[in-house]
Amino acid sequence: MRTALRTAPPSTPPPDPAPGSPRRATAAVCALAGLLAVAAVCAGDAAARTFPFGPRHRSVNDLANQFVPFHAHLWDLLHGRADGGLLLNWRAGGGTSFLPDLGTYLSSPLAPLVALAPRADIEYALYALTLLKTALAAAATALLLRRISTAPAPWWPAVLGAAYALCGWSLVEGTYNPMWLDGLIALPLLCLVAEWAREGVRPLLSVLTVAVCWTANFYTAYMATLGAGLFLLARLATTGPFRPRALLRAAGSTVLGVGLAAPVLAPVLLSTRQAHPGVVREFDPAGAADVLARLLPGTYGFSTPAAFVAAPVLLLAATLAFRRDVPDRERWVWTGLVLGAAASFQWGPTHLVWHLFATPNGSPYRQTFVLAGLLVVAAYTGLAHGAPGRRPLAAGCAVVLALTAGALPSGLATRPALLLAVAGLAAAAGALALPRRRRYAVLAALLVTGTLLGQAAATTAYADRRRPAHLDDYPPYGPEQERRAAALAAADGWPAFRTDPGLPRVAGNDPLLLGGQGAAYYSSHTPAVLTGLLTALGGGWTSRGRNLQSLDNPVVDALFAVGARWRDGEVVRTEVRLPLVTVRPPGAAPALGPDPFRNQELLLGAEVYVRPAGAGACPAGTEVFLWAPERTGEARLGGGAPVRLLGGGPGRRAAMTSLGTQRAPDARPQLPPGKGPAEAGCLDHDRLRAAVTALRDRAAVSVETTSSGLTARLPEGATGTVVVAAPAIPGWTCRGREAESYAGLLAVRAGGAATVSCSFRPPGLAPGLAAAGAAVLVLVAAGWRRRPGAA
Repeated sequence: MRTALRTAPPSTPPPDPAPGSPRRATAAVCALAGLLAVAAVCAGDAAARTFPFGPRHRSVNDLANQFVPFHAHLWDLLHGRADGGLLLNWRAGGGTSFLPDLGTYLSSPLAPLVALAPRADIEYALYALTLLKTALAAAATALLLRRISTAPAPWWPAVLGAAYALCGWSLVEGTYNPMWLDGLIALPLLCLVAEWAREGVRPLLSVLTVAVCWTANFYTAYMATLGAGLFLLARLATTGPFRPRALLRAAGSTVLGVGLAAPVLAPVLLSTRQAHPGVVREFDPAGAADVLARLLPGTYGFSTPAAFVAAPVLLLAATLAFRRDVPDRERWVWTGLVLGAAASFQWGPTHLVWHLFATPNGSPYRQTFVLAGLLVVAAYTGLAHGAPGRRPLAAGCAVVLALTAGALPSGLATRPALLLAVAGLAAAAGALALPRRRRYAVLAALLVTGTLLGQAAATTAYADRRRPAHLDDYPPYGPEQERRAAALAAADGWPAFRTDPGLPRVAGNDPLLLGGQGAAYYSSHTPAVLTGLLTALGGGWTSRGRNLQSLDNPVVDALFAVGARWRDGEVVRTEVRLPLVTVRPPGAAPALGPDPFRNQELLLGAEVYVRPAGAGACPAGTEVFLWAPERTGEARLGGGAPVRLLGGGPGRRAAMTSLGTQRAPDARPQLPPGKGPAEAGCLDHDRLRAAVTALRDRAAVSVETTSSGLTARLPEGATGTVVVAAPAIPGWTCRGREAESYAGLLAVRAGGAATVSCSFRPPGLAPGLAAAGAAVLVLVAAGWRRRPGAA
């Protein structure tokens, strides 16, 4: 009768790979893992006939709205064609902070590779980048597994590394959120940092690795750091005496690495606080059957954890608890860790810990890749002691079948998914049950690899087909968008005037994708002041105010110095516009209210709208504008052409829109049914022209913009308030002090000066640089102490 748990023998740090064969073998294993991952994704996309292998496009949700446009803007920056720089973006949102967007969407070390492709092929470049990230995640995991043990045959870490990179989270969610794939790479890299801390080696490389991971994408790097912390605790508990100093080394590397990343992280975090608030959700855990169903290949669901891992991983992890040839601490610690991590996904308090203490707007299981990583390590931990015997293998099969049976009540568990799961389990079990002889090794490798590739490709193809039906989709970037971009570039007159990409919009960041300088902007960092200003002027939006649309209105165009805009398939120019910088008379800034027509007049300083009395018609010759932000449907002026409104609900708001020129004396606006305000304004273009002329007489003589600010030459003896047609976001300074706000626009007192210069520095950049400097000093001091001959 056993009276004590058996433990693993004390281990010593494995030696670094010696030059020659072992190092080449590890490189070959990592390369194979990456190739398997790429092969599976491409095979799945080809089977689904999805871009770039068929007519189905990938332009859905944030991929179309954010990632393609932001990478197109990065392409412009790297080729010297962008308006603005790393700190300031003059193209979108009327002038917004760019460093937070860079740190959120573009700070991956791999992102600049898009500049190697032609701009017209930006979607191809982003697809290639997605494949590269998936391959690197597989290779990094294979490297980690080889670091843990070299006992299994070399093809095992390659296959299991690829299995991690081909987990359901990667194939279903990461593929259209490529910034998250940096977290997929970060988890095995940070686990390597944990191994180095346990062994007491590579302190500098550890810090740099943490810094790169947190810079690439801090959100998923945070989750990966939690996962690596759990990995380290498990390794310390299962590899001999517990060594607390390893925890201190890991913590030190993490703190210093995050400190080095602070110049990007601090502006991102502060910008998030200054952004328009997004959706506030309460966590609603998915049902048990749905959670178990997502372990199957070929399933899709937005609010459930995409927990699929290939059958060999799941089977090996399931056998671990039943293997008496594995030391007790290893099998119970790793089994318990996997089960504990899975349970933590379903409990509200730990859900918040995983997600930086805020339930995300979207998938509530964004940390699922960590579970996949822990499953792979648990599977490999058992495999390091040899293949499981027949009894543990049978017990593991029973566990996997029980999990599959638990998924049967879920609608996500389709017949093809169940068949694919059972077939994969049979193939994996058959491979592991083969006799331990050399002549069967190739067959085992083929069965395991084939199972991985088949299940992963099928999951990819199924997600490709299901995704467009569940997510918003947009037209892919093609010849029509190229023609529009070329027309906008030909009309560009920045900074003398803005050229707005206009309507209809392609996606949420058309100024970044197509060029020009517009108000449209969609980001996690959309400033609250910008949303508030455009809403007050009659602007429309989706995503609860974070996805701002272009507002096609002559008064707003005049206020924002828009001299050309895309409309009805061509660029339309106008001279009824103000320069980028104007000088307003002395006095207090106007206070905007609930009436967008009146708000436009207050910012313009003149009355230009005629308001029809009651249900009366507008005067002949005026342009009729309708403001009905809560309505959805078609509106028209009399028997004129219909205009589509898309408002209603807390998530979206219809923009003020033109119904055409009043020609028939009895023509009145026809509205779609619904609640909320519905008002008409009759724009008198002669009044608008006169008001603009009066303001231009007091406007800046010349304006020069830079990558981080602007300089304007003012009329001689100018007094009053200098107003810049840009949102007064935090970070602007003019004449050495914080800039002012003129009803939401950037402003500074004229004071009789001949010129005024304003510069922009994202809030948080200075303390971020200070934190990075402190981290560098600590590293230098530590290196000095370690030098040969140091006391």
